[in-house]
Amino acid sequence: MDHTTASFYRDKSALITGASSGIGEELARQLGRAGAKLTLTARRRELLDDLATRIAADGAPTPLVVPADVTRDGDLDRAVAEAVRQWGKLDIAIANAGFGVVGAVKSLTVDDFRRQFETNVFGVLRTIYAALPEVEKAKGNIVIIGSVAGWVSTAGTSAYAMSKFALRALAGALSAELASAGVKVTLISPGFVASNIRRVDNRGSFRAGANEPLPSWLIMKTDKAVGQMLRAVARGRREAIITGHGKALVAIERLTPWLLRAVGKRLAARGGYRSEPGSV
Repeated sequence: MDHTTASFYRDKSALITGASSGIGEELARQLGRAGAKLTLTARRRELLDDLATRIAADGAPTPLVVPADVTRDGDLDRAVAEAVRQWGKLDIAIANAGFGVVGAVKSLTVDDFRRQFETNVFGVLRTIYAALPEVEKAKGNIVIIGSVAGWVSTAGTSAYAMSKFALRALAGALSAELASAGVKVTLISPGFVASNIRRVDNRGSFRAGANEPLPSWLIMKTDKAVGQMLRAVARGRREAIITGHGKALVAIERLTPWLLRAVGKRLAARGGYRSEPGSV
């Protein structure tokens, strides 16, 4: 992280959902090194405790750990209340928790789509509603972790892409609504980044033994991706598309969408998409 970006986060109080692994974990590590005062939330307390210990060992303020499930009403309200009690304020809320339901529409059920939206959309909304009063006081930042799938929907990703398209709509509206209050909203739209999301099944359960289905050359290292994310937030950008292939896909979708449709039809005809686990 460059000096200017690190200075932006120093002494800021930041809450991260889904902080126990992957992008959320790396966000916590880099923010800790920058001197941020962290509140870490996720479902698995033991992972959060271990992460907090490692961050403190690097000389950062010891993070506050608050186990929380973004699909449960009240959990995020409690996390925000504890963050304010511990740090006296909340400057930044990062809605990172999410997973992917994948598979052909006819192989999924309404419950599959509902489960996807409960975490990826309503979980983000719960985070925003809980954090916004404090973030407004601080004239701070709301960060929504979306996906390039919020721009490009391909065969087998209907549920996941729908949830990420919804987040892009939410971020656009929220950015305009909160501008007068001095709150900046940044949508982060990553392509393929090293994380555990592709080892999480359609019910949100982690599969430690699942193989990474993508070639390594296509996946951006987590620390590099997170560095770009945090720089975008510090600069007040409305959206940051992360990874070169992600930027290329969004450009193609904007300029020549027919090309992606043609490729998508060929892949679908050959069954060229996975049914599980989750996709980015």
